[in-house]
Amino acid sequence: MTISPEKVWFDEDNLWVTLSDGRTIGAPLAWFPRLLSAGVAELQNYELSARGIHWDELDEDISVEGLLAGLGDQTHPKRTRAA
Repeated sequence: MTISPEKVWFDEDNLWVTLSDGRTIGAPLAWFPRLLSAGVAELQNYELSARGIHWDELDEDISVEGLLAGLGDQTHPKRTRAA
């Protein structure tokens, strides 16, 4: 069964998502720099899909899988240095 987002909202510091299985999860906006710097109208201009949330204007996609795994923006994943 695919868990999908059903509702999205924001407070001053967080993104909140209600999932189709009844859970509500939150993530700090600091994890998503594009969302953190966006205005209220831009934040509200999203589309829900079976697998996540998309902001066309902000070029941001957040998957339910990534939220559940505790992952933030993966555009520039942290690199580990060779010892």
